[in-house]
Amino acid sequence: MRTFLAICGSLRRSSSNKSLLEAAALLAPDGVTISLYEGMGELPAFNPDIADDAQPASVTDFRAALGRADAVIISTPEYVHSLPGSLKNALDWLVGTSDLVDKPVTLFNASPRSTYAVAALNEILTVMSGRVVDDASITLQLSGRDLDAAGIVAEPPFSAEIRRGIATLLKAVEA
Repeated sequence: MRTFLAICGSLRRSSSNKSLLEAAALLAPDGVTISLYEGMGELPAFNPDIADDAQPASVTDFRAALGRADAVIISTPEYVHSLPGSLKNALDWLVGTSDLVDKPVTLFNASPRSTYAVAALNEILTVMSGRVVDDASITLQLSGRDLDAAGIVAEPPFSAEIRRGIATLLKAVEA
């Protein structure tokens, strides 16, 4: 059994990026579990003065979830040509750790307009030594469609692209 951790960069309840990740969890093939990380809003502002042994429980839980995952799927909106602060903050908590080193990571994008955020995230993950699997990355046009996870799954072009991305990420994990 393989476990993929899905991380949404948005804190919005009705986020199209969250719906995309929930759809991916519904479309995961046998032998793959996709778990959505729900603690993004619980992470405190990153402070490098906090020692590992004094980290808040939310940080420890995030790092443990990442450690258990065979791969990571990140889907994020773009705010003013950049990542949302919540996602950047979460990634900052991983600086100086080996939590992402050589871990396969792919980017699912709910809007073709989010090119700056995708480029920034690619750069950050590369610097952190994550193994970005570009061939598994997907971009869908979900903006303005108001689709929940079931609605995304019901759209054959969307579900086919999500399945392709997951299958490609799984191949990278097993390589």
